[in-house]
Order: sequence, then C-alpha cells, then structure tokens
Amino acid sequence: MEIRTVGYAHPDAARLIAEVQQEYVVRYGDVDLTPIDPRQFDAPSGLFAVGYLAGEPVACGGWRAREDDGYGLRAGDAELKRMYVSPAARGRGLARAMLRHLELTAGRAGRTRVVLETGAEQPEAIGLYGSEGYTAVEKFGLYRDEPTSICLGKPLAPAELASA
Repeated sequence: MEIRTVGYAHPDAARLIAEVQQEYVVRYGDVDLTPIDPRQFDAPSGLFAVGYLAGEPVACGGWRAREDDGYGLRAGDAELKRMYVSPAARGRGLARAMLRHLELTAGRAGRTRVVLETGAEQPEAIGLYGSEGYTAVEKFGLYRDEPTSICLGKPLAPAELASA
C-alpha cells in the first residue's frame, strides 16, 4: 500500500470518511458527531493520510494534536481519527500499516502519546489496537460518558521520538 499525506478535505479522504461514517451508522445508529475542523489535520499539528492499492484509495486515518482538556487528554497527545479500510481491502494488514505510519509521523512531530476513542461495536478495531500495545486510558471526548465508548492509548516509543 502506498500511503500519501493528502489532508482531511482531499476528495479521496472525503470519500473514505463518508464510508466510515456510514459504517458508524450501521454499527451505532448515527454518524460520529465529534467536532472536527479539517485544519486540525494540517502540519505541524496534525496529518491525514490515504492508502492506495493500484491507485485506488482503500484506507485512511489521521491524527490531530491534543492537549490537556481535564477529561483524559494531556499535553503531547495525538488523537487518532477516521481509521478505516474499505471492506474489499480488509484482511491484508492495511489498517496495521496505516496505524504504524500515523504513530511514526506523530512521534516525529513531537507527540508523546497516541490516544483514540472507539466503541464496543468495533471488535476488529479493538483487537488491532490491543495487538499493537494500546491499553485503556481515561475516557475523553464527546462520548466519554457513553458506556459503549472505549478510550485507548499508547506512549510513543523512544525510537519514534528520536527519529524526529
């Protein structure tokens, strides 16, 4: 998979984001209502990437810098958003490749921890994050009081930070 930094508003990103939002509708009954400003994913305080197979956009994900908000986020955090792989491209390790790319770029940008919010209806995501060393963190974000919300985090390894 070729991973390109494209920005949150790029047409390929927008298409994949629309797909993931529909996946949320199927699983939870509504889209993710978390407030997002596309500029939050612009360097140096964020990044949004699309993964391509044979020139076709099949995966996406991004991170945005977050700071202490009094609800579980802390200075130096990078919050993952819109991690997604199209159904036809699943089972090939593309989500893992995108996740590692996002972790690396966040570390190079000076972020010290990656955090994310997912839900109980996404067992594939929970399994992926667990296998990559993510553990439960204090709940944050719009859905922090929802019983099905799951917040995970992972400190960035010193090697990721050193390669900045």
